[in-house]
Amino acid sequence: MTALPTAPFALLAREGSSDVEILTGDVVDVDLLADIPLHRADGTPQEVFALVPYRQVRERGFEAHDDGVPLRCLVVSGHERVPRAELMSQLPTAAVPLTDAGFDITDEDYAEIVRRVIADEIGRGEGANFVIRRDYTAGVDADATTAALTWFRALLEHERGAYWTFAVVTEGQIAVGASPEAHVSAQGGMVTMNPISGTFRHPAGGATKATLTEFLRSTKETEELFMVVDEELKMMSAVCSDGGRITGPHLKEMSRLTHTEYMLRGSSRMDPRDILRETMFAPTVTGSPMQNACTVIARHETGPRGYYSGVAALFTPNEVGGHDLDAPILIRTAYLVDGRLRVPVGATLVRHSDPDGEVSETHGKAAGVLGAIGAVPRDVPAAPDDDAPTEPRMPLGSDPEIAELLSSRNARLAPFWLEAQAGGAGRFTGRSALVVDAEDRFTTMLAHQLRHLGLDARIVAWDAVTEAEVRAADVLVAGPGPGDPRDPTSARVRRMRDVVALRRSADAPLVAVCLSHQILADSVGIELSPLPSPHQGVQKDVEVFGTTASIGFYNTFTARVPAGTTAVADLEVSADADGAVHALRGPHTASVQGHLESILSRDGMRTLEQLIAHAVS
Repeated sequence: MTALPTAPFALLAREGSSDVEILTGDVVDVDLLADIPLHRADGTPQEVFALVPYRQVRERGFEAHDDGVPLRCLVVSGHERVPRAELMSQLPTAAVPLTDAGFDITDEDYAEIVRRVIADEIGRGEGANFVIRRDYTAGVDADATTAALTWFRALLEHERGAYWTFAVVTEGQIAVGASPEAHVSAQGGMVTMNPISGTFRHPAGGATKATLTEFLRSTKETEELFMVVDEELKMMSAVCSDGGRITGPHLKEMSRLTHTEYMLRGSSRMDPRDILRETMFAPTVTGSPMQNACTVIARHETGPRGYYSGVAALFTPNEVGGHDLDAPILIRTAYLVDGRLRVPVGATLVRHSDPDGEVSETHGKAAGVLGAIGAVPRDVPAAPDDDAPTEPRMPLGSDPEIAELLSSRNARLAPFWLEAQAGGAGRFTGRSALVVDAEDRFTTMLAHQLRHLGLDARIVAWDAVTEAEVRAADVLVAGPGPGDPRDPTSARVRRMRDVVALRRSADAPLVAVCLSHQILADSVGIELSPLPSPHQGVQKDVEVFGTTASIGFYNTFTARVPAGTTAVADLEVSADADGAVHALRGPHTASVQGHLESILSRDGMRTLEQLIAHAVS
């Protein structure tokens, strides 16, 4: 019989395995991801388990409340696998009572935060979606290690569908959870990300086909998933030479909740620590665009996140001398520090969000964790109706009608990201493209598509691009970004105005996207105004110079001309019947309001190729 470890240790039960892995070793806290000690002093590789806190987003230059929570590494000296049943027989079962339990933010206050984010952030063009958390807290009058082992046993027994079920016990910090979501993994040169979004809280008695079908037909839930897939494809395009291919969607069925998910896969030769840095952190627990989401979180959350929305990362030496990476998101996790239990939960806020519904979602997520660890009563299946026909219970995802309803979502998506991407078409081979990033990493997807078309594409940040670079590029792509294009106080908007003006004055090929399209329109006197309702993650069929195109939009503002206008200054105008300008073109210039790189742009590649062809003609 295997003896239970003493601290520090980590217990891992991974999806698809009948064993529990027991990791023991020494703890080392480091400052940066690059400092994670993947090699011994003599250069030989070693296994490391790391808890990566949310504050590490500062490594990417993003804003975060700095609570000093460490990037904690367990340098593994012992790695044992034990059958689950054998380990469970040794784990404690007595309930761990909680005291003084409740949310740190009242339901009313959280609902008010939701209203403010929708009005002040999404409503002003700061982004498409944002995740704002609240914490369920309670006192725990029990030995910390015993509590952790008790909760871990309860998760093994009662939770299902988790990617990792884990307990991490180190001095001063305990984490126990069942994460449904593999944020990023890298194995044999293949990178995988697993965006999960849309939360169906099971009704009393459990989910049914009818209630799940209603959830799957929800516009809000569907668009929420599409938006996070777009955001994670930005990350995949930054770390993978082939950009990333989408498969799915699938259901992630757990004990109290069901989610919808996609899988993204691509090839990369990057160091796994660099892959982890470039993918910090999942939009499902932050928002999009990522950089501005971190700023919004800092404005509206009342305190630091700790490890919530960070990752647990296992770096394992592989046969070629490097390391494989397996890193789930730190959600659905209970933390125990100094006798206080904390269960952070968040809701994804989009333009359709109902404040009361988002409050309910946080209750459901907290109950999912607390019920699974036995801290609150678990759901009891409803008593069967004696007159109702009995049906064998099976995963709802295997029902043919549910499967068809899920797969029908892909009819809305761009084939470019669903299909294996062969070599680039090469139409523009021999030309370079400079993509100016205005703080929306959609530019990584744009650059990938440009390379697919044969261009040698490079991305430069708005505050780093030089006048010489703006003038020298064969094609300059002025990128999208958050915020109000009319804002004279924004240094980013002012700089993008300079970039567009400088490129136009050089009479050189320019393609402008979203925010930059609006700036181009404003430069010739076209009015800019907010939309009655933000188009964040909206798919529309629009006319682009005589051709109908299905394009994804992420905009709160639009350029607008009087109905029937076809030209302003030296630019031809493509607008709808209400005067909303979808595209502009003129001498060596083309622009588009929508995001041709988005998964929502079914005709994105064709339209992008046409705009570039016009600009270089």
